[in-house]
Amino acid sequence: MLVLDDPGKVQELTEAWRRAGERIGFVPTMGALHAGHQALLARARAENTRLVISLFVNPTQFDRPDDFRTYPHDLPRDLRLAEEAGCDLAWTPTALQMYPPGPPTVVEVTGLSGILEGAARPGHFRGVATVVTKLFHIVRAHRAYFGAKDWQQAIIVRRLVADLKMEPEIVICPTVREPDGLALSSRNVNLTPEERRAAPVLFRALSWGAGEIRAGRRDPDALRRGIGARIAAATAAPLDYIAVVRPETLEPLLAADPPVLLALAIRFSRARLIDNLLVEA
Repeated sequence: MLVLDDPGKVQELTEAWRRAGERIGFVPTMGALHAGHQALLARARAENTRLVISLFVNPTQFDRPDDFRTYPHDLPRDLRLAEEAGCDLAWTPTALQMYPPGPPTVVEVTGLSGILEGAARPGHFRGVATVVTKLFHIVRAHRAYFGAKDWQQAIIVRRLVADLKMEPEIVICPTVREPDGLALSSRNVNLTPEERRAAPVLFRALSWGAGEIRAGRRDPDALRRGIGARIAAATAAPLDYIAVVRPETLEPLLAADPPVLLALAIRFSRARLIDNLLVEA
């Protein structure tokens, strides 16, 4: 596995691969790799002839400085896992390489970026859209892989690619969970033991909501109340939101007719967690 930091050298290599007829799969990450990332890498490895991972903690998508400071970093471990996953290239740019001095150019998908996570974390998706545009421009991948846990992010990236006529096909892969249902996240390490015991209630509550929809219940307010009550019975951590929305547009639904996305965010003491569940037609 090659390890490069210079964007120009990465672009030269991936362009050479493309000229040789290789198909490039790309998994952009902020490091702190876990089994969810490994699932993305495994799928990308199976569907492409070359596999690229980026390991870059993007400062512009953090709305709180303390969240950026406490985000887990272990580059040697991440590189070992990337090599074990069969990556051909690990790109490890610095913040200065990604954001040269001077007035910055920014990219924003309006509308989708201002709701749900965007409302709770102002500027977050502008940072995501900007860095993803840079990453895609340099790697020139045929496919890019994102996890369904970050559904809003994946939908925004898909819209970004469509609007700017960029090449990569955006592949959204299923959420990977612990045996008790907790969605894998780099921030799970910040949960206290008590919070970790309570956190699986998020998936249980979403699963209850999905079961109600499949049973013909269509009242979004009743679904939100039921999900919230189940979470409140297990933890006093405050919820940022519970949403019952259309999956592709994230528009609130007057009636929960599938397909429906149930999504939520909760703030534990040192970790803010998100989760969602798609109820298909």
